[in-house]
Amino acid sequence: MTATGPAPHPTAPAGPPTGAALRAATLRRATLGLGIGTVGAAYLWHTNPHEPGHLLPGCPLRWATGLLCPLCGGTRLAYDLLHGDVVAAFHDNAALLVLGVPAAAYALGRWLTAGLRGRYYRLRLSSRAGAAVLGVAAVWMLVRNLVG
Repeated sequence: MTATGPAPHPTAPAGPPTGAALRAATLRRATLGLGIGTVGAAYLWHTNPHEPGHLLPGCPLRWATGLLCPLCGGTRLAYDLLHGDVVAAFHDNAALLVLGVPAAAYALGRWLTAGLRGRYYRLRLSSRAGAAVLGVAAVWMLVRNLVG
């Protein structure tokens, strides 16, 4: 104890981060994500997921049930996009290509822009938006499993 009161706990939060701290944290996270993404893309570039026998993650739902989940085909889609084959990427998972890739790019762009401006951005979906995403995913899963 000091004369003015108890000393602050060494792990107590110091308050909200400043703009400069948010910019630095955003740059660190973006650089780390870019590095990990580059390593993953380099591995995927040389590993064709259309051929069996490669060390690539499988879908647990497909493994357990034989059903295609809404994200099945995402690795093949990424491989085809890396090689510039948009038609094959569309065939791998049309909904993920048409809806998921732009949505992810938008959310990542908003986060990066806000962070580099020293502002905090958190993606928040309303209950309606969340229900719409789940509804589209459920319909896409049904369609791709029933149609084949």
